[in-house]
Amino acid sequence: MASLLTNNSAMIALQTLTQTSKDLATTQSHISTGLRVTSAADNAAYWTIATKMKSDNDANSSVTDALNLGAATVDVGMAALNSSKDLVSQIKAKLVTASQPGVDRTAVQADIAQLQKQLKSVADSAAVSGQNWVSVDSGATDYSATKKTIASFTKDSTGAVSIGTIDLDASKTALYDAAATGATGGILDKERTIGTDTTSIATMDISALTDSTADQATMANYIKMADTAFGEITAAASTMGSVKTRISIQQTFVSQLSDAITSGIGSLVDADMNKESTRLQALQVQQQLGVQSMSIANQNTQMILSLFR
Repeated sequence: MASLLTNNSAMIALQTLTQTSKDLATTQSHISTGLRVTSAADNAAYWTIATKMKSDNDANSSVTDALNLGAATVDVGMAALNSSKDLVSQIKAKLVTASQPGVDRTAVQADIAQLQKQLKSVADSAAVSGQNWVSVDSGATDYSATKKTIASFTKDSTGAVSIGTIDLDASKTALYDAAATGATGGILDKERTIGTDTTSIATMDISALTDSTADQATMANYIKMADTAFGEITAAASTMGSVKTRISIQQTFVSQLSDAITSGIGSLVDADMNKESTRLQALQVQQQLGVQSMSIANQNTQMILSLFR
């Protein structure tokens, strides 16, 4: 039946053309954004999973920043320890020279005093972002001998979050402690018993020593003390080096983990550009055919008109 009020062919053509236009708009959106899931409306399950994964990856990015800061702090600390090791070695050599009878120990002490000042300067300047792991103050109210570097962000099946750290015991690496008392303190400012006297590398003074047997024994003890401190600094550098190695390993792991999560997110929400390009061409052809179908369907009305001529 031919009708002026109802054109079924035109309605079907219009519906088809409308759907094609919607599909074309969706495909164009995928191509322009590079995403096939841009909101929960596209795919609620994938969008939710991807959003949570992105949040976790942001946390991993912060972990990377913390590891980089920790690595920089360790590098500076190791540089200070290596420099201090060389300076203590020089002090030991000066003491050996001063043990020779007839040597002007006041002049030698002047050299040692400069080395002592340099040791303190090196330690105090080994700070990164307010953190110094070789010159500390154990008397400070917020002091903790355990120095931490954030190393990981994990979330279990229940959603509970935990933060992993790489720790360093500063009591084993500190060269100086502002709160040093007696035998408690840093490697260079803690007091060591020399015969009947007590002194430290930081306060050692040989200017008053003579060639007497007792003073020569004291000089020998000073040399031994410097050698012991040298060994302790070497051990401290080894401890810090181990922490540096672990930080480096963790940096590599977190980077790989972040890449894996990014890849996982992409597999959920990224558009396949090859597929989208092919679909775009197909939809453009469908749209053109839809327009032609509408034109053909609308010609039925013109045919009815011709009956009344």
